[in-house]
Amino acid sequence: MTSINAVWTIPNVLSLVRLLMSAAVFVAIERQAWLTATILFVAAASTDWVDGWWARTFSQVSRLGRIFDPLVDKVLVCGSWILLAGRGESAAILPWMAVVVVVRELVVTAVRAEMERVGSDFSAALSGKLKMVLQCAAVALELAARAWPEWMVAGTGLRTLANWVAWSAVVATIWSGLDYLWAARTLVHGDAGRGGKAV
Repeated sequence: MTSINAVWTIPNVLSLVRLLMSAAVFVAIERQAWLTATILFVAAASTDWVDGWWARTFSQVSRLGRIFDPLVDKVLVCGSWILLAGRGESAAILPWMAVVVVVRELVVTAVRAEMERVGSDFSAALSGKLKMVLQCAAVALELAARAWPEWMVAGTGLRTLANWVAWSAVVATIWSGLDYLWAARTLVHGDAGRGGKAV
């Protein structure tokens, strides 16, 4: 079992790799290298599942990992949504959608920090996991639609799928944000020690 104060654990190394890959994704998007951006984004997003599984399976949960892993996730997702927002006439991800995603993450990060400070357990809830999956899927489909504009999936174009998933991601983002704020309502009543669930 790894010490809670450990730094160079496999999950933390994977998070560092994901951070570096995020930067590469952003460069690829700016250069409109859509195929490269798609591959890099999918690979980077996949490491999030791997490091979470590894940490739980091999008991390598650390204090650094509890902070670093969600931070890197936000860099990858928010950065991608911002850079893709409104890029092109048929963009699935619109500027206001990126604002919703970023604001939700800022609010949740602030509330989570306070709940952690007072000792509450805010583990990831279903709404948060669904939100993350849909946000990543929206980016991946948007990038793929630009890399392979003629591709069809079950008779539906990638652009149409990207639009549907982007809207679903926004709904899930708002839902998970409200879910989080409801769980953190004890802060307002001065009873945060009872804990809750993060999203």
